Amino acid sequence: MDITWYGHSCFRVTERGRAAIVMDPFDADLGYEVPRLKAEIVTVSHDAPGHNNVEAVRGVKHIIAGPGEYEIGGVFITGVATFDPTQESPRRNVVYVFDFNGLTLVHLGDLDHVPDQRMVDALGSADVVLLPVGGGGALSSSQAAEVVSLLEPRIVVPMHFQTDALRGMQLDPVDRFLKEMGVSQVEAEGYLRVSASTLPEQTQVVLLDYQH
Repeated sequence: MDITWYGHSCFRVTERGRAAIVMDPFDADLGYEVPRLKAEIVTVSHDAPGHNNVEAVRGVKHIIAGPGEYEIGGVFITGVATFDPTQESPRRNVVYVFDFNGLTLVHLGDLDHVPDQRMVDALGSADVVLLPVGGGGALSSSQAAEVVSLLEPRIVVPMHFQTDALRGMQLDPVDRFLKEMGVSQVEAEGYLRVSASTLPEQTQVVLLDYQH
């Protein structure tokens, strides 16, 4: 499985013989260069311009924008609705769990609170988690670290944090999350290639550089 980050919460995931997926495509207002992507499947965590620019993706055959179970192109996808019931106006968000023949990837969207045990059970065992870490309506760095301890993934990929390209909103830098995780130095990589045989024994943070 190859995972490429294009900024904010947008990723493209491909695996040989299975449908390509783009998650949370954004529009130009974020400041990132809007990538020219192609995929059969697009998932949208919530209906906001920084996450729902489906028109920017070519070749789309399936748009998933809500909870449910889907089996498309050799990938089993589960959408889990999340909200914090203690909030007066809870923010709608859908977390997506992708099963690539036993290798599980979770995209948390704009999750804005530490999930309870029932939600953790609903998400199941995660090999790779794409995790918001910069606050701004989503998880703060300390909350994100707590979510890692609950989900116990093998690989964590931070997203939704401040970069030189991001404008129109102010998020925390990724360094705060790395400090919470006790990680001092991480070299940003262009993409992540992962398979069941290469998963680390202990939770590892992989920092990706946004592609443009």
